[in-house]
Amino acid sequence: KMKPELSIIVPCYNEEKNIPLILERFKKTIKKRNVEVILVDNGSYDNTEQVLKELLPRYPFARTVKVEKNIGYGYGITFGLQHAKGEYVSYTHADMQCDPKDVLTALDKIKKEPRPKNVLYMGRRGKRPLKDLVFTKGLEMVSSIILLTHLYDINAQPKLFHKSFLRKLKKPPKNFSLDLYVYYIAKKNGMKIKRVKVAFAKRKYGQSKSSFSIKAKLKTSLEYLEEIMRLRFSLKR
Repeated sequence: KMKPELSIIVPCYNEEKNIPLILERFKKTIKKRNVEVILVDNGSYDNTEQVLKELLPRYPFARTVKVEKNIGYGYGITFGLQHAKGEYVSYTHADMQCDPKDVLTALDKIKKEPRPKNVLYMGRRGKRPLKDLVFTKGLEMVSSIILLTHLYDINAQPKLFHKSFLRKLKKPPKNFSLDLYVYYIAKKNGMKIKRVKVAFAKRKYGQSKSSFSIKAKLKTSLEYLEEIMRLRFSLKR
């Protein structure tokens, strides 16, 4: 079988209702393109495993890998990246907030770059709820000040890059701060940061783990702060 041009990692944590929808949207988007989708069962305790087992035979472009016990969003993604076969790799959400077309748009753009191995493509989100925007802007400000580099819309999906960049990601965090880590490491390695405009829709089923409650939001903020300080004092060169 031909090596895929792109591997898209989709972490799934209790996403049994969203999996059928995301597979159908990927099917309509990918069509005949040489792309693989890796759905990571990130330690789900709902029927995610059973849904994947039943549905994946209908979607030859998709496969799954399983994390036995959930130890974080970041770990699920990096686990999936370890199994990627594509020349380019990307990760995005399974909650139907991100359009799969955005990933392929980023792929087409990075292939036109004179040095594609030196580019990180990220989303650029438009209008969003005020409470989410406040969190985003606060994270941008704190991260940029402490890390001494301008960081913008850190959590925007998708993230897409050449597979060779994985060698630079030596100490990825296991939690939600993975986006910050990937973005920062790319900048510290002199990579260009390019953007694709994305539509960030409302979540189809369930609720985002990071915005489930004020307590969860605070926990995520503390995780980011811990990662910011780790990057500032441990990885700064």
